[in-house]
Amino acid sequence: NNLADLCASIQQRINTILIAKLRRAVRETGISEVALAGGVSANSGLRAIAQHYAEKDGWQLHILNPAYTTDNAAMIAITGYYKYLAGIFSEQNITPLARYPI
Repeated sequence: NNLADLCASIQQRINTILIAKLRRAVRETGISEVALAGGVSANSGLRAIAQHYAEKDGWQLHILNPAYTTDNAAMIAITGYYKYLAGIFSEQNITPLARYPI
């Protein structure tokens, strides 16, 4: 009955953990500019919390347009590159899977 509330609570907790770690990293390194990137940066709640603390703590936040916040692309590309170099190729009739063994 309360699935939406449960999901929202979990999302909020994950976001606060991520932001707490980000704020600590900024404090400990003295970095004044932060880029929020990757698939997780598409989360609007995370973006809002990050913006709030960037303003509060005085660091500059760079966030990509959500259209550019893809996930795993670099990892997939480098895996394909190394398979190409090793001469490992698939047949054209393979079935795509969400989780393919590397």
